[in-house]
Amino acid sequence: MKELTYRQMGLLDEEYQQIKAILGREPNYLETGMFAVMWSEHCGYKNSRPLLKMFPTEGPQVIQGPGENAGIVDIGDNQALVFKIESHNHPCAIEPYQGAATGVGGIVRDIFTMGARPIALLNSLRFGDLENARVRQLFRGVVAGIAGYGNCLGIPTVGGEVYFHPSYQENPLVNAMCVGLVNRDEIALAVASEVGSPIMLVGAKTGRDGIHGATFASEELTDSSAEKRPSVQVGDPFMEKLLIEACLELIREDLVAGMQDLGAAGLTSSIAETASKKGLGVMVDVTKVPLREEGMTPYEIMLSESQERMLIVPRPGKEERIAEIFAKWGLDAVVIGKVTGDGMFKVYEGEVLVGEVPVTALTEGCPVYVRQGIEPPYYQELKAYDIDNLPDYDLQEALLQLLSSPNIASKKWVYRQYDHQVMTNTVIVPGDGDAAVLRIKSTDKGVALTTDCNSRMVYLDPYRGGKLAVCEAARNLACCGARPLALTNCLNFGNPEKPHIYWQMQNAIRGMADAARVLNTPVVSGNVSLYNESTTAAVFPTPVVGMVGLLQDINQRCTMSFQDEGDMIVLLGQIRTELGGSEYLAVCHRIEAGEVPDADLDEESRLIEMLLELCAKGLIKSAHDISEGGLAVALTESAIKGQMGFRAELPGTAEQVTQVLFSEAPTRVVMSLAAENLEAVEEIASRYQLPLTILGRVGGRRLMISNGGHMLIDLDLDQAAKTWGEALTCIMK
Repeated sequence: MKELTYRQMGLLDEEYQQIKAILGREPNYLETGMFAVMWSEHCGYKNSRPLLKMFPTEGPQVIQGPGENAGIVDIGDNQALVFKIESHNHPCAIEPYQGAATGVGGIVRDIFTMGARPIALLNSLRFGDLENARVRQLFRGVVAGIAGYGNCLGIPTVGGEVYFHPSYQENPLVNAMCVGLVNRDEIALAVASEVGSPIMLVGAKTGRDGIHGATFASEELTDSSAEKRPSVQVGDPFMEKLLIEACLELIREDLVAGMQDLGAAGLTSSIAETASKKGLGVMVDVTKVPLREEGMTPYEIMLSESQERMLIVPRPGKEERIAEIFAKWGLDAVVIGKVTGDGMFKVYEGEVLVGEVPVTALTEGCPVYVRQGIEPPYYQELKAYDIDNLPDYDLQEALLQLLSSPNIASKKWVYRQYDHQVMTNTVIVPGDGDAAVLRIKSTDKGVALTTDCNSRMVYLDPYRGGKLAVCEAARNLACCGARPLALTNCLNFGNPEKPHIYWQMQNAIRGMADAARVLNTPVVSGNVSLYNESTTAAVFPTPVVGMVGLLQDINQRCTMSFQDEGDMIVLLGQIRTELGGSEYLAVCHRIEAGEVPDADLDEESRLIEMLLELCAKGLIKSAHDISEGGLAVALTESAIKGQMGFRAELPGTAEQVTQVLFSEAPTRVVMSLAAENLEAVEEIASRYQLPLTILGRVGGRRLMISNGGHMLIDLDLDQAAKTWGEALTCIMK
């Protein structure tokens, strides 16, 4: 292999000088590589760690917050949910199928390494303009990779989101989320127990794939990035399925004191992170590592990111039993080293010491950069954009264009490739509700899951956009009848060394933290993905929120579909007219500007509580939050999913109809209910101090919206359904 310098490994000059000071000498090639991967942004969070301290991380529902492989929240009955979201952006730009597949494999390992049975997968995807053939190729490859790996594992992919924008043209975002179920007394942590404990490597054999994947993920994409195709790992879902069963069997028999996934930076990261939690050291012999390729060097073995591998610290004397279990599943399980008390990470090749560095220097010793964010010029300019004098636009034509926009149109082309019913727990499937809902077998409970982020709103106003991402996720869960419990996030930004990018990060995280605190949804896990830039530009700032919620009675769940002829349609929340950042402006006027609508967090909290009460009392038949496309799209989607039309009278003046129809302002929900329940719902809205506006009734086969007796939209339901349902499929043919 051609020798790389420390700069090519991703280290700065001053960082290399720090390493020399720590060691008191020049590091050798292996040691330099170990520092390079551990001090990369992907592993060390050196640009984001100070900002992450803004997040609330505690609450009575939280069993495990940030710092482990995944977060854990209590759902009662000695059960808990384990969940996390992570990125695999750069690999997907180079090799979309394997990049996406191994992203799924990695996040699944983060879940079962905690002792949990994975029960659901979700994702959040961003791509460029679908008119571009290369973008369509990336889109196809990523979706196929997610489907191929998840379907083979037998884990349902139950939800997610897909958006398209030119800022992602060369740098797609692929974020994968996994949720697992665990008994509280079977939770496993990634901790090296005692001095003298053996360290075991289990699962697949080690190859050269993925070497320096962590540093590859911590740099901007350039024209030469395709040359780094070997940095993309290759996954084997059937091997991972065996690994899941073997690891869960170990936990049931209480054979392990600690367990850690081998993800970014491979053996180096997993061993260092496991040992550093108790200030211990380790010694590893690379000749003991099962290899699938000949002639691998200690450097390659320690930095390989080969998939389907786990690190295990067994309970005393349990090595043989662990090896038996893995042999039964056709997997390797070998002792490769042991825990020591000297705090040093020593790598041997047989009897020869080939590397020696302090464990904490790799982890806690990672440099941290507190940078100065500077407000970019575009912020005030776009915020002040006057959208009051837009040219007239036919409202019915506007609605049809929005329904055919890839950001709003049905994502059936995507989710029909996923097996979302395997395990037979999914009761609200993709496309039927604002969130996915799964039953917890042998109980009355259900869990709701969602991923959300409107990146255009975050770009135009990072603080407000960050708040909106958390609020929308919580509102989506509440629309299904689930109480929001906690969130995980994947913070996708450009180069943090650029002051305006750092400013975006600062403000988006501050907005997310404020919303999470008020809505009682602490951050229990997550991932930071920076340097999402290409030769042309940075991606829109995209802090994706993955959130979980709990239904005490799954029979109280609610979908977005209109249910019965004659039902009342009401708007819960304010009548709002802000158009800033809306899909309407982008699609119909080619404008991405305006002041982003703000979320009143106290009002949002009251709306969520009211939704939960309405669902629990069975007073509403459908609920759908107003987001992309505004009120007009929310009404239309509920009609399409319920296969029933409606007639609605739009509130507001004739001059306001466009704004009222297409504003994406938050804290609002379209609901349908039986007429006899209207008085009870109005009384509850009054108690929560929330406006409730009667819009109309469900019925017929047309979508009819009027204002002051003047018909604004009169659209055939089948035409709307065809436009919405086939737009993305037609593009991808």
